Amino acid sequence: MALYNQHVCPVDNWLYNQSCDKELYLQSGPTLCCTLDNVPLISKCGTLPPESCFFSLICSTGSFMVMVIVFLRYAHVIEKYQNCVLNTAGLSTGWICAAGLIMIGNFQVDNAKILHYVGAGVAFPTSMLFVCLQSALTYRLAKTQGEYSVAHLRLGMTLLAFITLVLSGVFFVQESFVLQHASAIFEWVFCIIIMLFYGTFAFEFAGVTGETVMVLARGGALGPNGRDHKVESRGGPIPHPPETISML
Repeated sequence: MALYNQHVCPVDNWLYNQSCDKELYLQSGPTLCCTLDNVPLISKCGTLPPESCFFSLICSTGSFMVMVIVFLRYAHVIEKYQNCVLNTAGLSTGWICAAGLIMIGNFQVDNAKILHYVGAGVAFPTSMLFVCLQSALTYRLAKTQGEYSVAHLRLGMTLLAFITLVLSGVFFVQESFVLQHASAIFEWVFCIIIMLFYGTFAFEFAGVTGETVMVLARGGALGPNGRDHKVESRGGPIPHPPETISML
């Protein structure tokens, strides 16, 4: 939408100028005059209306989804295994990341730069820390070959996310137009990797039921012995029909 309205320059444009005779949205023709204000950073793409409205909506909705996914992951670990420092730290960093994401979406960089950068300074490092904690937690809980495969996948995504985040941050503070543009590309890649990482929780969430959240209300995990006792006391295994939340 930002590209269509000519509020940012295309990703394949690597030529920038100190200033232009016309604003980008007033220009026409195959060749556009771009300045650093038109670098296709995620924040820049969501600065001007109408895309700023959708940017706020997406970030707010995404923040809520992050909180739900992080909470389900936390509850799932407690139900299937037991609570640990990594699990609690993952819940904390995930929710802090969600708070930063709300700030990013609702305080656009051109309108409230300080608050926007505070939100970015919270969301980006905590999202990186969250995937690191979850990768370590996956290895710690893995017992089967499939679980180790998921752990390897998450580790690879974590390393890629770390590299892209570092490069994006280093290039962002440079004065070079080319490095600024490269920073925008790495920023997009980082966010895509993080979103794909959240998608890998589908492996664990396939077994989520209503019992997953209820176990928190009881204050602890069932554990292997608790589950066996539950089965025996009721005279057999308990069927778990597919839950809406699992399918989501």
